[in-house]
Amino acid sequence: MPRDLIDLLWRDHPAAPARGQRGPRARVTTGSVVEAAVALADRDGLATLTIRRLAEELGVSTMSVYTHVNSRDDLLVLMVDAVHAGMERPSYGQGGWRRRVRSVAEANLAHLGAHPWLLDVTDQRSALGPGTIAKYDAELAALYPLGLDDVTRDAALTFVLDFVRASARALRPDPRAGELAEHWPTWSVRLAAYLGGDFPLARRVGAAAGAAMDAAHDAGMAWEFGLARVLDALSALAPQQPGGITDG
Repeated sequence: MPRDLIDLLWRDHPAAPARGQRGPRARVTTGSVVEAAVALADRDGLATLTIRRLAEELGVSTMSVYTHVNSRDDLLVLMVDAVHAGMERPSYGQGGWRRRVRSVAEANLAHLGAHPWLLDVTDQRSALGPGTIAKYDAELAALYPLGLDDVTRDAALTFVLDFVRASARALRPDPRAGELAEHWPTWSVRLAAYLGGDFPLARRVGAAAGAAMDAAHDAGMAWEFGLARVLDALSALAPQQPGGITDG
C-alpha cells in the first residue's frame, strides 16, 4: 500500500519513513508516476487523466500505479506540488515592492499558462507539500518591503494570486471566438434591431470599448488594467516615504 499523502509529498525528505523492500523491484517510482501524470495533463488536459490511462502511458498495470498513489485525488495533489517545485522563481533584486509583486503575478500567469489544468485543482491539501511551501515562502518575500504583519502579508499574497487565477481563466483560448468574429458583421446589425433604444449605457460603453480593443473583449488589456488596480490597492498598505511617495 502507498504511504499517507503527507509522507508521499515529503517522500524525498530525510525524515520520511522508509518503505519496505519486499518483493520484486517496482518498474516505476512515485516520482515517475507523477511526472508522467503531469505530462499527460499538460498535453491532453485534466479530463483525460485517469489511473487506467496513466498506467497505459507508463506501460504498467493499473494496480501498479495504485502502489504509488492512493487515489486520483491524491495524485492531483502530488502533481500540483511537483510543478510548483519546478516553477522558476523570479529574482527580486533591489526592485521596489511594485516591481516585486508584478514579477510574482507575471510568473504565476506564465506558470498557469504552461499548466492550465492547475486552474481545475482546488484541493487545499496541496498547501502541505514542499514545492508549494517553497513557492509560498518565495512569494511572501516579494511583499517584504511593504512591512506588513504576517496575517496581512498572507492576505495580500492571496489577493494577488486570486487575481492572477481569474485572469488566467479569462486568457484561456475561447473555442467560439472565431465563430463570433465570422458572424459579427451580420449579427451586430440584427442585435441592434433587437435592442432598439433599450440599454443605452451598455450600448454606448460597449461600442467604445469594442472600438478601443477591436474586439468584444481583450484579455490582455484586462490583465494590465486589473494588475495596475491590484498594485494600487496594495499601495494603501505601503509605508510612506518622505514627500508622501511610496516605494514603487
